[in-house]
Formats: sequence, C-alpha cells, structure tokens
Amino acid sequence: MSEPPIPPNSRRLSKFKARKAPNQKQATSAMIASLDSEGRDTIAAPFGNTLAELAEHRADIVGLSADLSKYTDLHVFAQAHPDRFYQMGMAEQVLMSAAAGLAREGFTPFATTYAVFAARRAYDFICMAIAEEALPVKICCALPGLTTGYGPSHQATEDLAIMRAMPGLTVLDPCDAIDTQQATRAIADHPGPVYMRLLRGQVPNVLGDYDYAFEIGKAKLLQDGTDVLFISSGIMTMRTLDAAKALARDGVSCAVLHSPTIKPLDKATILKQAAKGGRLVVAAENHSVTGGLGEAVAACLMQGGVTATFRQIGLPDEFLDAGALPTLHAQYGITVDAIAASVKTWLKE
Repeated sequence: MSEPPIPPNSRRLSKFKARKAPNQKQATSAMIASLDSEGRDTIAAPFGNTLAELAEHRADIVGLSADLSKYTDLHVFAQAHPDRFYQMGMAEQVLMSAAAGLAREGFTPFATTYAVFAARRAYDFICMAIAEEALPVKICCALPGLTTGYGPSHQATEDLAIMRAMPGLTVLDPCDAIDTQQATRAIADHPGPVYMRLLRGQVPNVLGDYDYAFEIGKAKLLQDGTDVLFISSGIMTMRTLDAAKALARDGVSCAVLHSPTIKPLDKATILKQAAKGGRLVVAAENHSVTGGLGEAVAACLMQGGVTATFRQIGLPDEFLDAGALPTLHAQYGITVDAIAASVKTWLKE
C-alpha cells in the first residue's frame, strides 16, 4: 500500500533525520512504502468505497475531514455524496465538535484525519463532546503506528493506549481490506462512538483466504498450532500469519488469534486459547509496547488466572526515527523475519 507524499503546505514534517538500521540497506528513499502488498491481491480504498456504498441506502451517513480526505480515502465518499461531505480544514478540534453536533441532530458522522491528530490534538474534544455523551461518531484515522516514515510528528505509536483509556469508546485495529470493509459496515450500525485505525490506498487482501467474519468485540482464530499462540491486530496479523508459515518450515507450529477489537477486548476467547497448556503466547502489534494490545492481553491473562510464558512484539517506548518504512520496520523488529527470529529465541529460553 503506497502513501503519497504529504504536501509541504499541508502538514509540518518531522525534523528528525532518517537513519539506517545497523547493517541494513536503505530500501527506498520514499518515506511511505508498501505494506505487505507485494505478491498479494489488493483492494482499492476499502474504507472510502464501503462508506460510499453504505450511504446509497442510508441518508444519515455524513463524512467529515480535517484537510486530509485524499489521505484517508474519504475523497471517494465525497465524490459520490458531495452534499454530505464537510471539509473542516486544519482544525481537528472543530472536526470533532462538528461531528458531535451532527450526531445530536440524528446523523451518523464519519470523521477522518491522521491518527496522531485525533489522539493527541483532539483528545479532549472527543472525550467531552463525543464519548461522554455516547454519540455515534465514527472516528476513522489513517497512518496508525509505524505506517509512515515522517517521524514522531506523524507516527501514531501511542494512539491505542490513549483511546482505550477513554470511557465508552470502542477501539478497532483492522488487519486488511476485508477487515476494513466489514468493520466499516459494523461501526455504521454500532450505537456508540468508535475509534478505528485505517489502512488506505491499495490495501492487501489477506483474510479473504480464511473463513473470517468481523464482529465488534470478537477475536477470531485464523489458524491453530501447538507451539506458539500469536495474538495480534492490524498489520501485525498479516506479519504473524507469514511468520507462522516461515516457522512451520522449521517445525514450529503456530496458532494465530486475530484481535481487531482492542476495546472491548475479547477476554473469553483470549483466555480460552491461552489456557491451552505448553504454548508460548506472543502479543504482536503495530503500536508501542506501552498501553496497547500487549498490555491489555497481559492484564487479561493475569486477571483471568491463566499462567503462560508471555512475550510482546511491538514498537519501543520512544520517539521513532524517520526514514523508509522497510528500513524502519527492520530496525524496530516488526518484519516477518524479525518475528520468526524472536520466537525461535524465546522457544529456546
């Protein structure tokens, strides 16, 4: 999935300089690069096209953006339904307040921006105007985690931690185009506020090969295994599935439990799977190891009385470098090869 460069007059770019990982060749000079789409089927703009289709039959659906409709795929909706699209400019607080007002008037607003701007800049407005009032605003945000090389100004590495701490807010991290399509339909029917991470552009179709159906609040076992249980969300489910194939070639049997809902967490399914003795439990997420899926799973296991060897794969608790995504993903250990290598090391401990 390729993300076009951000226009210089649109957003301030990070001042952090790109760095290479040790012994790692700079794969490309682009700050945004493909996310697992090579060799896979892709679906164009799954969020924007699905929302536009839904709006054909639902007059209550409206779309809002803070100067980023092209970069959240909301421009597809805007072209199909121009009378129901609102461009709020570079004003995320106004975006969320306007969405709240529309929800009070009976509409179902989809408000889009970058994840960093929703989580950091508009947090109080989401909390007071939307979440406290339990309004059906759907906050759908692009560039989650380490999906841009533009550095800390654009990398939403802590958005899940921020949003899952907000009372009454459903938090989603879909894996691929299929997940995004199904989740968009589900949240349109959900009565409360939702924060959903977005993958945009040409999004890989991964879950189409599995008997999968998205449900809010449900984790789904994509494949079973006897040695390792991966619990993952977002693009890391793509990576854990590929890592499981690589590990299988070395005789390691891996289960993959996809958890697209970060809040409310599917504790029952996680506990059921983790209670199957003898498996290494690995939480994998495109997010800081602080406050996201990994810590939520760890707390779930502890509170549920399930004892298992538990490890996390995620981003470090620090401001990340700028650079080319393939280089950064290798540097921070979230590539398929890095996942497989970590699991092999942990199994020997």
